[in-house]
Amino acid sequence: MPVCPKCEYEYVEGMAFCPDCGSALLPDDDYIKPEEWSEQNWEIVYTSSQEYEVEMIKNNLESAGIKAVVLSQKDRNYPAPGDFSVVKLLVRKEDVQDAVAFIQKVKNENIKEAETNGDE
Repeated sequence: MPVCPKCEYEYVEGMAFCPDCGSALLPDDDYIKPEEWSEQNWEIVYTSSQEYEVEMIKNNLESAGIKAVVLSQKDRNYPAPGDFSVVKLLVRKEDVQDAVAFIQKVKNENIKEAETNGDE
């Protein structure tokens, strides 16, 4: 499958250019994944069954200058009752402490706000 070297998205065979950024797509065999994206450089800092929750935390981390990646194992092709999949939020290993502290701070602020508003 062709890959965009800039966006790092995979596309179906037959496409020549990335529809998002316009870059020429490379054959999968020619694409070399940047070392930064190596699995050894990332660590899970948050998990949830709700993809929207993880995406919101990811956006908050990135607004604080912490690069984050969402790894979703949800398969929307086979709808089933219940939610058995886990969505993971990963950050670079050197950012783990900052990310965990940031997530905890946001959660504490949300708890305080809920208590102030009488929500529980």
